[in-house]
Amino acid sequence: MTQKLWWITGAGSGIGQGLARQVAAGGDRVVISGRRLSALQETAAGSPNIITQVLDIADRPSVALAVADIEANHGPIDVAILGAAQYQQMDLSDFDCSRFGGLITTNVVGTANCLDPLFKRMGARGAGQIAVIASVAGYRGLPKAAAYGASKAALINMLEALKPSTEAAGIKLQVINPGFVETPMTKVNEFPMPFLIKSDAAVKHIRRGLASRQFEIAFPWPFVVLLKIGRLLPSRLYFAITRRML
Repeated sequence: MTQKLWWITGAGSGIGQGLARQVAAGGDRVVISGRRLSALQETAAGSPNIITQVLDIADRPSVALAVADIEANHGPIDVAILGAAQYQQMDLSDFDCSRFGGLITTNVVGTANCLDPLFKRMGARGAGQIAVIASVAGYRGLPKAAAYGASKAALINMLEALKPSTEAAGIKLQVINPGFVETPMTKVNEFPMPFLIKSDAAVKHIRRGLASRQFEIAFPWPFVVLLKIGRLLPSRLYFAITRRML
């Protein structure tokens, strides 16, 4: 089988780290990007198939240069997993427009910064696969997720809008919507996290979804079903439920 080249952003910990290690163990080459070199080196430790690259996805010129550098030195990117993101709890008591803007810049604009050069290069080749890690928190507004949920809803909407044209261009575009996954990001949560799963289980769901033809890769299914039902509820009933979550 032909060895593939992957690019994974946000691979210094959590899902990105686990995915990079599994992919590399299977024989494919993986370029991992993130802001902290020490975290990237921890992910790459012991694997000759993992290449580290320090990158802040909010820096648009740096992202364009990074993609060009990857393809010049390692070949065309076959699969890109865009998972770099910030997470901050935010509600009325701690709402802050500066922090809100910073999170949107990283999660939404940063992802768009990565998509831009990928679309150009994959579109020219008529081939490639891109999956963006959003969240089930983007389905509908949840308490304490005013900024994070808004960023993930924006990603889901953007990818849905792009899906028809990317498909026509030969690019496989997918969205990954995890529920609660046991990672350093979720350790800060001080509220109950229903259907919490291990990072390894999340990676298995993602690998299976990437090999499929489906657009959305969402898990764990009981939580996904509950939240999708929540999207259909009238606002009065939905807010009656979310008020209890405060």
